[in-house]
Amino acid sequence: MQTRVVDYVVQAVSALGVRHIFGVDGANIEDLYDAVFDASADVTGVIAKHEFAAATMADGYARSTAGLGVVAATSGGGAMNLVAGLAESYASRVPVLALIGQPPTALEGNGAFQDTSGHSGTIDAARLFEEISRYCARVESAADLPDQLARAVGAARRGGPAVLLLPKDVQQAPVVTTRSIRLPDKVYRRDEAGLTRLRAALRTARRTGKVVIIAGDQVARDDARDELARLATVLDAAVGVAPDAKDTYDNTDPAFCGVAGTMGHPELVAAVRSAALCLLVGAPMPVTARTGLDEPLAGCLVASVGVAPPFLPATHATSTDLARTLGDLADEFACAAVSSERRGSGSLTPLRVPAAAGPGLRYRHVVDSVDAALPEGTDVFADAGNTGAAVVHHLRVPRGGRFVVALGMGGMGYAFGAGIGSAFARRHGPGGVRRTVVIAGDGAFYMHGMEIHTAIEHALPVTFIVLNNNAHAMCVTREQLYYRNRYSFNRFRPAHLGDGVGAMFPGLPARSVRAPAELGPALRDCLHTDGPSFLSIDVDPDEIPPFLPFLTTIEQSRR
Repeated sequence: MQTRVVDYVVQAVSALGVRHIFGVDGANIEDLYDAVFDASADVTGVIAKHEFAAATMADGYARSTAGLGVVAATSGGGAMNLVAGLAESYASRVPVLALIGQPPTALEGNGAFQDTSGHSGTIDAARLFEEISRYCARVESAADLPDQLARAVGAARRGGPAVLLLPKDVQQAPVVTTRSIRLPDKVYRRDEAGLTRLRAALRTARRTGKVVIIAGDQVARDDARDELARLATVLDAAVGVAPDAKDTYDNTDPAFCGVAGTMGHPELVAAVRSAALCLLVGAPMPVTARTGLDEPLAGCLVASVGVAPPFLPATHATSTDLARTLGDLADEFACAAVSSERRGSGSLTPLRVPAAAGPGLRYRHVVDSVDAALPEGTDVFADAGNTGAAVVHHLRVPRGGRFVVALGMGGMGYAFGAGIGSAFARRHGPGGVRRTVVIAGDGAFYMHGMEIHTAIEHALPVTFIVLNNNAHAMCVTREQLYYRNRYSFNRFRPAHLGDGVGAMFPGLPARSVRAPAELGPALRDCLHTDGPSFLSIDVDPDEIPPFLPFLTTIEQSRR
């Protein structure tokens, strides 16, 4: 059977269950979109407004489906714009396949427009992308494509982006296949020696005290939520979550003791302090997740299971599929489980922040109001900054919903594309239409907020909530706390975002909230509408968020 390279690629990703390819079109990738058109019954091409957002759409799609995200871009500036988005996927081990067009092979090194072949002094795209990918290859001929695509998919499934650089002439070339498309299955690596040590540590801890689990984002990537809950039950364990893993465990369960790290809760610190063992599940525990926990963790035994060992000493067992590993552990310990009343009050103690006296609403009031208004099953994507800190700390993830905050690179504006990408995959929930909510600050909106146009084009059920303080407020706070409050480069001239977006997109439900009494009705309007909606909420640029490093600095300054 003979077909074009681009047709083979589209058919192959479709065979993996991928239903959307995100990107921005251009001369050296247009043949791929031609193939997408021919396969439109199986795959939809989604054109973003910027390649960074296209990459985050693929990232959000992969995170919420525990599958593969695909992004396509042209050469030159289009390819360069993918870098920050793919770097987030690399740091967070999200499986994304990037298909990047290149000038025709014969023109490489001969003055081709947007040449990144590395010849004749040009940028070498292969060297660039291999630094932020698990696999990167330039496809030199059509015959090479099937094997290189299989290797790329296999590498992405191990956690992170894979990149194929596709010269235009290779995309158009015929490829002969003698068998049906078959890409590699997921490989499950089971660390028997590590698991033996882990089981022994758990048995000892259960005899001498309590077990605390801290779950990380690999639980979400491996879709191991049910297995985590079952293991926690049979171990009678208290459960905390890393900031980027809030949806891995029921936030209303009596055993839930909050978020770890810079936006964390004292209940989790107390639970670790009194534990015989802390089990890290898919949680590498970078600084954002272990701030405030270093001393309690040093006082108990720490064990870990996941794809990579954590950033602290631990008895570690490698697992590339936590659903299988946690399920096996739950089965092994179920026969020895001792029933007891689940601990916890169901409520968490918020971090105490200084009272704010500036204009607008307060973070906690906003997040509590959003929390109360979200239907079950709602997916939430939070962006970086003071807004993200408030959401991570205060918001309870709706039962059955997903929660994503990108902490790998912490790129502002990530949530707009990622929420849209997820909505394509999950808008049809078991009870009907499933809504996605993006919560970001105005600084993030200015970077990539115009992706709301993509949501409008596809009538996606996405509500964009922008907390507007006319500032890069986390940078304002840092200027105040660490640089003597002598200046600010990070305050903006006032802007009325809700009014502006409403004028730009007639027919889009767009609301502005400037007083507390306006918030409830505006949320009801924006959350219970067909298609997308936009809500701007005025907040105080000088309010300190629930962010432990800031609060510690304030406390120390008062001594």
